[in-house]
Amino acid sequence: MADITPPHLRGAAFGLRQSLDTAGAFIGPLVAVGLMLLWANDFRAVFWVAVIPGLMAVVLLVFGVREPVRRQIETRVNPIRRDNLRRLDSTYWWVVGIGSVFTLARFSEAFLVLRAQQGGMPIALVPLVMVAMNLAYAVSAYPFGKLSDTMSHTKLLLSGLIVLIAADVVLAIDNHWGIVLGGVVLWGVHMGMTQGLLAAMIAGVSPADLRGTAYGFFNLACGLALLLASVLAGIVWEQFGAPFTFYVGATFGACAIALVAFKDGQSSSV
Repeated sequence: MADITPPHLRGAAFGLRQSLDTAGAFIGPLVAVGLMLLWANDFRAVFWVAVIPGLMAVVLLVFGVREPVRRQIETRVNPIRRDNLRRLDSTYWWVVGIGSVFTLARFSEAFLVLRAQQGGMPIALVPLVMVAMNLAYAVSAYPFGKLSDTMSHTKLLLSGLIVLIAADVVLAIDNHWGIVLGGVVLWGVHMGMTQGLLAAMIAGVSPADLRGTAYGFFNLACGLALLLASVLAGIVWEQFGAPFTFYVGATFGACAIALVAFKDGQSSSV
């Protein structure tokens, strides 16, 4: 996508990709809710139905996707070499760092489901939590991606962090389903504001021939941060309760704001 999209439209392109990618993430749970209600919470039957779109994706990959014809023969080398990693400059590593701190502040969405269950939501309706989050994510991703093409990335990142902190605070306040739903929607808007933006930023700060490596390291760092954040959140949840867990997430969000503001101040002073 980074190769075929003009630089001045990358934000919109990655936002659209996030929006379309997330559409299935709310349609799937919505279908699951209907089937759970129809089949009296028969998890096994619902999972068998989930096999169908998985097989459809495999068929599409095999028969519908074609690699582009390369104009010249390219010598393929292992990109994970010291000289290649040195070509990923400090600007790239800063984006990796801030993406990792973002992820520490935004632990697994499974905790949103747990929070909804605490409020007494029927088990058949629990998937609606992910429906609401992914719907907010899908609806907001493209508009904010398009906005990122015309405004400061730093300001948009800071705005996304503020929305994440607001989501954590709302989720910490009470476990009533209405309040939890509000926090979940804010969580999804935060995702829409930041995830496509970070992907576009990686494309902008990495060499074209190393973009695969750049995205790989970025996703590795964020995946490890998500694992760490989720483990810590689970421990805090068990020891101190759900509200404190979300307040800790808000604290990590505030740390990320301080990091972004510090980096922006350094850049401005140069």
